[in-house]
Parts: sequence; C-alpha cells; structure tokens
Amino acid sequence: MSEGVGLIERFYKEVIESGNLALIEELAADNLVNHEAGLPGQPPGKEGVRYFVSAMRSAFPDIKVKEFEPTLSDGNLEACHVVLTGTHRGDLGGIPASGKSVEFDCTDIIRVEDGKVAEHWGTTDNLSLMQQIGAVAVG
Repeated sequence: MSEGVGLIERFYKEVIESGNLALIEELAADNLVNHEAGLPGQPPGKEGVRYFVSAMRSAFPDIKVKEFEPTLSDGNLEACHVVLTGTHRGDLGGIPASGKSVEFDCTDIIRVEDGKVAEHWGTTDNLSLMQQIGAVAVG
C-alpha cells in the first residue's frame, strides 16, 4: 500500500468540499511543486494551494464532490478522477457570479514524499466550466 493512499481524496473532501484550509499544512510538503497552470495570480507552493481552494470555495460556496474515482496508488504515486458540482455565487478569475449550477471534472496525479504531497500534476475541464457559467459561448 502506498504511503500516499487517500491524500487526494482527503484533499477533495476535507479541504475543497469542507473548507479545512488548515489541513493543507498536513497534506502538502513545504517545497510542493504544482505543475498545473492554476488561477490567474496563483502563487507557487502551499500558498498557491490555499489561494486556489479559497478562490474555488468563494466562487462555488456549495462545492461538492459528486464522484471520486481513485485510479492509481502505486509506490509514491496516487491518481484520481473527480467530478465536482456547485453554484457560481462569487467571482471566479474576474468572472462575476452567474448563479448557474455547474458540474466539471478534474484528473490529478500526485507524488508523495514523507507522507505529504511533493508534486502535483492535474487537469481541470476549464472550458466546460467557463461554458457553464456563461463566460465562453457553447458550440
């Protein structure tokens, strides 16, 4: 069993969904490297994780994990596919609240070192998200 089993799931359910920002200290290494292009103005490292979570929870205060599918747990690597839902009730990267319900998916891979996330690679279906809140035309 990997030393990182459950870190991604804990992040999505306890940090993203429940808003426990203090847990980032426990889950993320001090020198965390995030390879995913984040939100405009997002700093690197742990501070960037806090920035991202705060921005998402502000934009979607009712954000929920609809589906969580672990896809890999091998050695120091862990991966998942997750579907999130929420209502766009706050600014998201300069896009004002639309009041629209959204459903979008993310895929994440992490490398764990000493029980903490040391590296993260991820993709988020931002095009679908932007279409759902009316920031990008559909079709």
